[in-house]
Amino acid sequence: MSNTPSTMLPLGTPATAFSLFDTISHQKMELSNLRSEKGTLIIFICNHCPFVIHVIEKVTQIAKKYKKKGIKTIAISSNDVVNYPQDAPKLMTKFAERYAFSFPYLYDETQEVAKVYQAACTPDFFLFDKKLTLAYRGQLDNSRPGNGIPVTGKDLQDAMDQLLEGKEISSLQKPSMGCNIKWKS
Repeated sequence: MSNTPSTMLPLGTPATAFSLFDTISHQKMELSNLRSEKGTLIIFICNHCPFVIHVIEKVTQIAKKYKKKGIKTIAISSNDVVNYPQDAPKLMTKFAERYAFSFPYLYDETQEVAKVYQAACTPDFFLFDKKLTLAYRGQLDNSRPGNGIPVTGKDLQDAMDQLLEGKEISSLQKPSMGCNIKWKS
């Protein structure tokens, strides 16, 4: 289990368009069709990372809660499935079913989307405003596997609430921490 922090893509960065295979609907999905007029949360995750497994139930609860408020969630896995077969698309589908995802789980086979977003770890959270401009990137909360701190999603939920209320989100944001993305050689 590695402790890789987010690269902290600069706030204000526009979201880059993408078209990726959704392992739930088995269709190509585009950011332009998945985004929301209020806010869009893009999360880089994978199936096997202990950091993702530690928070995934809270992440799915937050996604459902904020979907009702107008923020859509998109999950993306960019891991190399040749060397990490537990992250293969068939198993992504099962992972999404096990945790009752209410959002698409996209497969970034070329890893280009992860590179353009400068995603570094799983989980890595990117919250974009209604104009698809980066408003928050950082941790879900202070909980990590084995540190005894409960998973609350406080940091991310505070940012989502501020975004919905039209308030400025503090630029003091803590990096997410997790397993490094498994890059192809």
